[in-house]
Amino acid sequence: KVIIAGAGGAAALAGTIAALTTLPVIGVAIKSKSMEGIDSLLSTVQMPPGIPVATVGIDNAGNAGLLAAIIIGAIDEKVNKKIKNYKDSLRRKNIDKNTKLKKIGWHKYLNKNIK
Repeated sequence: KVIIAGAGGAAALAGTIAALTTLPVIGVAIKSKSMEGIDSLLSTVQMPPGIPVATVGIDNAGNAGLLAAIIIGAIDEKVNKKIKNYKDSLRRKNIDKNTKLKKIGWHKYLNKNIK
């Protein structure tokens, strides 16, 4: 239902796929050595008129998968419910982190939670 295409360097893989299909395409820019993935990002996001490609951040295939599920969830209630549950769990985790941060202070929180 949705295609996810990852490419590094100046490859416009997602755009090439989008030109050949009517399915939604999500591009994932892969970090490269020469430009830290900026070249990948620009080649993925800069598609010509008529060739739309949704693009997520560099090396962020997780968000691409989530966006694909959200697109599918727009017509599939079972998938939509799973997305809602997932987002609710993220909200609860953030509230728990915020509560902990307020309780122990930012300095201790960072020392315990940043690797």
